[in-house]
Amino acid sequence: MHRSASRLTRVLACAAVPVVLAVAGCSSDSGKDSDSGNGKKSDSSASAKPSGKASAALEKATYATLPDPCKALQTATIDSLVPEAKDKNGAAAKSNDLANRSGCAWNGLDEDGLKGSQYRWLQASFWRYDSQAALGSADKRAEENYNKQVELAKTTQGAENVKAEPAEGIGNQGTSVVYSVKKDNVDHFNTTIVARTHNVVITLDYNGAGLEGAAAPDQAKLLQDAMVAAKEIVASVEAANQQQAQQPQSESPQPQ
Repeated sequence: MHRSASRLTRVLACAAVPVVLAVAGCSSDSGKDSDSGNGKKSDSSASAKPSGKASAALEKATYATLPDPCKALQTATIDSLVPEAKDKNGAAAKSNDLANRSGCAWNGLDEDGLKGSQYRWLQASFWRYDSQAALGSADKRAEENYNKQVELAKTTQGAENVKAEPAEGIGNQGTSVVYSVKKDNVDHFNTTIVARTHNVVITLDYNGAGLEGAAAPDQAKLLQDAMVAAKEIVASVEAANQQQAQQPQSESPQPQ
């Protein structure tokens, strides 16, 4: 059964609001030096005096780069989670710092004639952190944003029946948050997986809805599929950094 272009546009408007890629805890510490702002002369002898405690060197960030967000999931995974995806290559999120913030989203409408349609929306978002003296170690900064993203998922506007649980086996930390949101009298079932692998935080948002009389998706199945995809995304972070580490070796001249 054919659907009009205006009908498809209205249906796709039901997608969840994309996650805003925001880095937590990046405020400047430039205002802490109040002496210079008050016209006081700094005491050079005091500044040179040892504190008595050796400052611990910040650990080097484990991961130096992020994977291509639209290639972090295999094509077979996209086909499984988002049947009839409008663009299997995904739509990359806008970012002016792809080494530290990136994301990609897919959506699809699987029509089945008089039985209605199944709508699916999937988004992967990435944040990467470096160690900075004023802000802390890379892992600590990532953990702070991990906790922030979990809270954001739990407090999604309009969310009902929110349930958060540990997501085992996904990076160093993992949490799943499931809930439902009603839009245009249609229940959208949402799953968010938040994971941290060392200094990288990942969120995978996955939701589905049955439209035009189609049965509602199985929320347990949505969660199971999201967990599988999240593990694949975490693995893509390690693979991207291994590839980068090997790049100089492949470009170096071979011994004669």
